[in-house]
Amino acid sequence: MELGSADEQKPAKDGTVEAWGRSEKNPVGGWYGLKKGLRGRFGMYIPPLMEKLGLAEVTHDAKGNKMKAK
Repeated sequence: MELGSADEQKPAKDGTVEAWGRSEKNPVGGWYGLKKGLRGRFGMYIPPLMEKLGLAEVTHDAKGNKMKAK
């Protein structure tokens, strides 16, 4: 799955980690951040954390990184 890191003011590409983080179908029920402007880029920061915890495999290319759940 592509990470799809996108700024909060830009739409996230469908089928990406970023789109899932913004989806009303995720466990939080929508945006993953609490305050507008401080929501960050879910697709950029969460996958490396999941990789470090041993929960996902993440590619480390110059562009177009992807992740896969373990």
